[in-house]
Amino acid sequence: MVTVEALVEEIRAELAPVREQLLAHPYVAAVEGRLIQVEQLRPFAGEQHAIISSDLRSVAHLVSRFGGTFFLEVLAGERAALGALAPLAHALGMTVEELEAYEPLPGAHAYAAYMAWLAAYASDAEVAAAYLVNFAAWGENCGRLSRALSGGYGLGREQVRFFDQFAEPAPEFEPAALSVIAAGLERGVPERLVRRAARLLQSYELLYWDTLLGELQR
Repeated sequence: MVTVEALVEEIRAELAPVREQLLAHPYVAAVEGRLIQVEQLRPFAGEQHAIISSDLRSVAHLVSRFGGTFFLEVLAGERAALGALAPLAHALGMTVEELEAYEPLPGAHAYAAYMAWLAAYASDAEVAAAYLVNFAAWGENCGRLSRALSGGYGLGREQVRFFDQFAEPAPEFEPAALSVIAAGLERGVPERLVRRAARLLQSYELLYWDTLLGELQR
């Protein structure tokens, strides 16, 4: 059996084409190029509110299933992200009531639906691998959006805090995720399921951005 580090590097290599699509996504490029009005980003905020509200329950369920500090830290991050959405929504011209009343788009919400499936049925190793592979590209795009909205649209530090929280992952995140994956593999979690979870979550991440782009172009 390959080491957990080698397995994760193999998964990253396999999913490199999807990562490249994420980092070259026209939606992010449109914000960086100031090709849209700031109000057109409201669906982003609405989708994130729906996704994170769902993910909070999913991660809480993971904590109840597996315990440990890894998922508790993820849960704390989700809570902080939800709290940072209100200033962003306000900057986009949305009230808290509008944010909560937003109806999610199927393609964008598929990520949260799969995350709920993972929380209910997958092993901790599968979830940790999916997070580890997916969070990197998401964080890079968040960092770019933070810089674009600050420099190009004049949003303040508090208004882009949502993005900044994801832009720089905690240094202990990857070692902790690798530890969870390694323990799962030792228990007999099949490598193919670890690979599958990472592949699907990364693909749903791409579908999220594609759906938002389609909404932008309507």
